[in-house]
Amino acid sequence: MDRKSILVLVVSFILLMLWYPLIVNKLYPPKPLPAGMTNAPAGPTNQAHYETYSPTSAPAPTRLVGPLAAAETLTNHPAQLLEFTNAYAHYTFTSRGGGLQKVQLLRYPETVSAGEAKPSVSRTNVATLNPDTPAPTLALLDGQSLPADVSFRLARIPGGIRATATLANGLRIIKEFRPSSNYLISATVTLENTSSNALALPAQDWVVGTATPMNPEDKGVGEGLMWYNGKKSENILGASYFSPRGFACIPRIPPAEYRGGEDDVHWAAIQNQFFTLAVMPKAPAQAVVLQKVLLPGLFGGGTGETSTNAEPPVGYLAALVYPEITLAPHGVLARNFDLYAGPKEYRTLARLAERFNNNIDLVMGYSGFFGFFAKGLLLAMNWLHTGIGISYGWAIIAITVIIKTVFWPLTQASTRSMKRMQALQPQMKAIQEKYKDDPAKMNKKTMEFMKEHKVSPLGGCLPMLLQIPVFFGFYRMILSAIELRGARFLWVSDLSKPDTLFIIPGTHFPFNLLPLLMGATMLWQAQLTPAQPGMDQAQAKMMRYMPLLFMVFLYNFSAGLTLYWTVQNLLTILQTKLTKTTPEPAPANQRPVLTPARKRKK
Repeated sequence: MDRKSILVLVVSFILLMLWYPLIVNKLYPPKPLPAGMTNAPAGPTNQAHYETYSPTSAPAPTRLVGPLAAAETLTNHPAQLLEFTNAYAHYTFTSRGGGLQKVQLLRYPETVSAGEAKPSVSRTNVATLNPDTPAPTLALLDGQSLPADVSFRLARIPGGIRATATLANGLRIIKEFRPSSNYLISATVTLENTSSNALALPAQDWVVGTATPMNPEDKGVGEGLMWYNGKKSENILGASYFSPRGFACIPRIPPAEYRGGEDDVHWAAIQNQFFTLAVMPKAPAQAVVLQKVLLPGLFGGGTGETSTNAEPPVGYLAALVYPEITLAPHGVLARNFDLYAGPKEYRTLARLAERFNNNIDLVMGYSGFFGFFAKGLLLAMNWLHTGIGISYGWAIIAITVIIKTVFWPLTQASTRSMKRMQALQPQMKAIQEKYKDDPAKMNKKTMEFMKEHKVSPLGGCLPMLLQIPVFFGFYRMILSAIELRGARFLWVSDLSKPDTLFIIPGTHFPFNLLPLLMGATMLWQAQLTPAQPGMDQAQAKMMRYMPLLFMVFLYNFSAGLTLYWTVQNLLTILQTKLTKTTPEPAPANQRPVLTPARKRKK
């Protein structure tokens, strides 16, 4: 590959990085979200209290299908709201649907500001779950015998809230919610037939809640549904499942609904990147459904009618499905639930999983092979932070150094093997030339030669392959570790987001320093790494500039991940330089290599 080809390759990578911010944003500039008030709790937060009031406006209607479509009528009637506050959260219950309308987490901010030394929580900046939801948690919908517009009567009971409604067919619905510690709520829903006739109820959707972005800057990472069938969990990302783009951006008609489970839904959780609302029934549900909804009233958007015609935020509404039942005259059916509405904090979720024996900690996404590494890395990072007292940034660096130390002998042996193979290239080419007419024998002789000189063609790839699980474990851990939300390190204001220093003037393109340092160290490392045997010069040069692709792909990843990779690259460079400067021991008992004999001239 000549200099011209290298220049074309580099320019192509740069254009790939700048295409969206410079070209797409110029032709189709993004519409700003409507400005407005943020979610904030009302009343004091140091003790439990109750407050009743009526809202001034109702959320805008949504686009739903099936039984969940009945939720649209909930917004057409005024509601009574009853609130409950403890040390962990501020809960708001509504008479529309008789359920939990939203949860405000008093220990977590809605938005982490870049200039703050430590993330602060105030009355105007608090993380909220289930905001602007079309239907509250544990609302019962079937589109027939359970009219959505029925108004529940809210009352306080010792330690909680009760919602009661009696329908025209004689069905009485009683819901009791009792918040407790660790962001838990115990709930009981009682269906009572007060008539003298048998009452047939069709299949019902019991609302779990709506997964929403946390703030206007939230890109919807991890937003969707996760459910568990007693053996394994399934994670449905709403943005990809309901996307109108298929494979290779081929247009497709997105489904109107996701449906999963066969009488085995042990729990279902709506979630975003760092928070979740999980409904854990005592008896498994028949199925779980998920639908995409528009939330024009979110983040103070009001009715969503703005002059900019900005697209409203998107949410994903989930519900548990229970089969049809028949209540005998004066019969009673009670269903018990445990609700978790709080952060995706592993230690808390692990304790709850042990208490309820339902693996609710899987909501962290730490299942499977890579999840094992993610869990171990998170526990190690938290131990370094709490046990030793170092910051999370230094904890990531310490873990990287420990991992590199563990892999040091293997990487050193790999570098020496590649160095020896590079020195043996003339002899190997001679063997290939001698047996070029017999490929099988050429491969056999080549392998015998490499075995005799104690080198391996896989020596350079093995250390990288062994570190892949660690890298993906870091990726999974950093993606959902709420401990990194708002964690500062040097110039980085939030290790869970890109380390944007500024926006390049005249563009919407951010300047992220850590990915650039990562790309530079990867290029440096590639220049020091010996080429694989048998690789031509053009292919070798292409491999050396391949790190530019990684820099493009990881440019907007979290600063914690790029910090790990940058430090790992620097340690690898240090090891490579030390290995190259160390003289190789003289090989013993080596036989001379036969080179092809020259043909005699006639």
